[in-house]
Amino acid sequence: MKNSAGKTYLLGTQHVLAMYAGAIIVPLIVGGALKLNFEQMGYIIAADLLTSGLATLLQAWRNPFSGIGLPVVLGCTFTAVFPMISIGSQYGMTAMYGSIICSGLFVVLIANYFSKLVTFFPPVVTGSVVTIIGITLVPVAINNVAGGVGSADFGSLSNFALAFGVLLFIILLNRFTTGFIRSISVLLGLIAGTIVAAIMDNVSFSSVAQASWFNMITPFYFGMPTFEPSAIITMIVVAIVSMIESTGVFMALGEICGKKITETDLTRGYRAEGIAVILGGIFNSFPYTTFSQNVGLVQLSHSKTTNVTIVAGFMLILLGLIPKFAALAMIIPNSVLGGAMIAMFGIVVASGIKMLSKVDFASNENLLVIACSVALGLGVTVVPNLFVKFPPLLKMFFENGIVTGALTAVILNIILNMGHKKMPTKFDH
Repeated sequence: MKNSAGKTYLLGTQHVLAMYAGAIIVPLIVGGALKLNFEQMGYIIAADLLTSGLATLLQAWRNPFSGIGLPVVLGCTFTAVFPMISIGSQYGMTAMYGSIICSGLFVVLIANYFSKLVTFFPPVVTGSVVTIIGITLVPVAINNVAGGVGSADFGSLSNFALAFGVLLFIILLNRFTTGFIRSISVLLGLIAGTIVAAIMDNVSFSSVAQASWFNMITPFYFGMPTFEPSAIITMIVVAIVSMIESTGVFMALGEICGKKITETDLTRGYRAEGIAVILGGIFNSFPYTTFSQNVGLVQLSHSKTTNVTIVAGFMLILLGLIPKFAALAMIIPNSVLGGAMIAMFGIVVASGIKMLSKVDFASNENLLVIACSVALGLGVTVVPNLFVKFPPLLKMFFENGIVTGALTAVILNIILNMGHKKMPTKFDH
């Protein structure tokens, strides 16, 4: 049964609020590191939101060239944060955006070839990768539960009360309600948590008061792009890392939506991301990738139509053009977001485990693929400076737990399961 316009709008709002904190944290980090002034900071936040919306619409619009047609929401990839800061500091903003445009063009050009790697993603690999995606997101949720890294009240009882109050509220809605109310349980939890936080005097409306009513996004705000070879190579590596992560997300959503993901689907998905990255460079925002935190929301809400993410895309565009509206979403306390994130990110882990249920666990080879990939993915996440001595380009690959785990799963599956027959042992029956 189709959702009404009002229900679709609320489900889209839920997606926007779920990814909003992750969307704006990147411009805040990059802008702060590059010492942008208040006006420039406001611009890149607005441009980021608008381009996130355009990128989301590109993926929803399935056509012969691009668009995977799944309910995905796109945002800036965190993998790009430190490379962008390094390029911007060394060569300037114009070189940073020139390298982003080139990396997007690279993704569009290699999409058809990269999609042929789908044969290296059987259930043992995709299930492991999706499980790793969920596990690597959990620390983000837990930090928000405590109030957010660097907050003055980190770990306070009030933060824990808000976070677990929101989580309990979402659980109760899923236990005692049905239909549409259950599908927007996360949104209702965020609203209820913010109201309680306001009563506790934990909500500041100053950002809403200071925000302007309109912000025009213009191409090449910081000047015409310049092209530095080393910067371009760096951002191409970032793009490849993002494509590996997106592959796992596409597979997870395909499983949730009951759709088999083919090479053609992946090609269209990669091309849409590549076009989104090019737009990010043109509008002086950031490179974009599929946001894995929204996968759990698709499962929780049971709303698997692209109509919802299309609404989310238009809402993000509106937020980019009207900063006053964007500031409203910024008043949600970190602890309230953290409570909702526990449910959403936990669902991603559960989805990975569900995918692994199709795997033959009697096979030691499969057990090794799962064990090593999940262990390494989790290990890199909890010890992020593990590869601090590695060269910068290699470090970009291995300091991301999702990519490390995914590469481990693919390589071990090739070694253990592909190209040869399993050798029987005396324990086999």
